Parts: sequence; C-alpha cells; structure tokens
Amino acid sequence: MNTKFKLKKGDEVIVIAGKDKGKKGKIIKMIPKRNKAIVSDINKVKKNKKPDNNQPGGITEKEMPIDISNLSFFDSALNKAVRIGFKFNNDKKVRINKQSGKEI
Repeated sequence: MNTKFKLKKGDEVIVIAGKDKGKKGKIIKMIPKRNKAIVSDINKVKKNKKPDNNQPGGITEKEMPIDISNLSFFDSALNKAVRIGFKFNNDKKVRINKQSGKEI
C-alpha cells in the first residue's frame, strides 16, 4: 500500500462527500495505515464518558477520522477546492496547485 499522500498535516481542506460536505477545516492528524485523516470540527460525534477519580463524566464531542478520498485541498486565494500535483524544482519535489501552477 502506498502511503504517500498529497495532503499533509496542517493543510486546509474542504469535505467533498459525506455528512459534512462543504465544511472546511485543518488536518490535525494523518492516519496513513487506514487512509484516513482527523480534521478539526469535521465528523464530530458525541461520546459518553464515565467519571474517573478526578474527572467528571458526561457527554463529550470528539472528531473522528474521515477518509482521505472525501477531502480536497482548499485554496483560499481561489476560494475553492483544487487538485494537487508534484513538480521538481532544483532536485526538490514540491507540491503545486494544478489549476494555477503555483507552489503550495
């Protein structure tokens, strides 16, 4: 399985499929073995938590992993989702915006 992704931790992404379609957020964590990513304020679920010795119980909200195929890089300059490609600059591989050709 190839674990090279065009998206990275810290990228701003937009959800293109699923219950949160159209929402934007930043990638908090990548999970390459499962082809998933955790995005801030996306795919939130409510979890019931039992009280511990020093923490109260209750209902907490938590972000769950979302499949990478449902995410697309969001270009704030164009204000829309764009595809990412790779290019070599001086023997260094860089990510580029496929529509504008600019380096990311």
